[in-house]
Amino acid sequence: MTSGISSLTSTTSTTGSSSSSSGNATEIASNFTQFLTLLTTQLKNQNPLDPMDTNQFTQQLVQFAGVEQQLKTNDRLDNILSASQSASSASATSYIGKTITADGSSAQLSNGSASWTLAPARAASKAVITILDSKNNVVATQTTSLTAGSQTYTWNGKTSAGLSSTDGTYSIKVSATDATGSSVAVDTSLTGTVDEVDLSGTTPVLMIGSQKVPLSSVQTIGLSTSGT
Repeated sequence: MTSGISSLTSTTSTTGSSSSSSGNATEIASNFTQFLTLLTTQLKNQNPLDPMDTNQFTQQLVQFAGVEQQLKTNDRLDNILSASQSASSASATSYIGKTITADGSSAQLSNGSASWTLAPARAASKAVITILDSKNNVVATQTTSLTAGSQTYTWNGKTSAGLSSTDGTYSIKVSATDATGSSVAVDTSLTGTVDEVDLSGTTPVLMIGSQKVPLSSVQTIGLSTSGT
């Protein structure tokens, strides 16, 4: 009888790791009822001269209670996450039509292309551009020149070794100098009107033309175009 109870506990653990939380909760309740039935029957029919060790039953009860509590916690966390995502999506849509300024040092590489807006204070005869991945590792470097004013720099996704980088978030650093060797400040912030909001990912992304702007990078928000 004891081996049957142990087997029941093992089955419950396996089920909990392979099925959805709602299905697991139902399975746990059913197995727990079976466990109590087995336990009661076993206690009623035990040998009085060789009573069973109740510590084993206590441990199994604790295991059942722990698994049940974990499933309930997971359900609550899922509900909280869903509510948070809904609130974030609703907040993101309120940006449509508004002019924003965002930190443009990060961009999404997709289909072998990622773009940044660079605005040097004046013309730079030499600009060393460094691309870093999400872990701040240097992926690629390029030396070029920049004209004064806002311009777009597009990276083809190739590493310094000529390999194709995986899609994801990459950041840019620019070290520029003019013809005299003096340092030139290069602004990577992005300013524009939000045209739409991309809700296809896990977090909303604002769209300014073809530029993707995460909500977390927004620095300032202007008036809606309809209010100007």
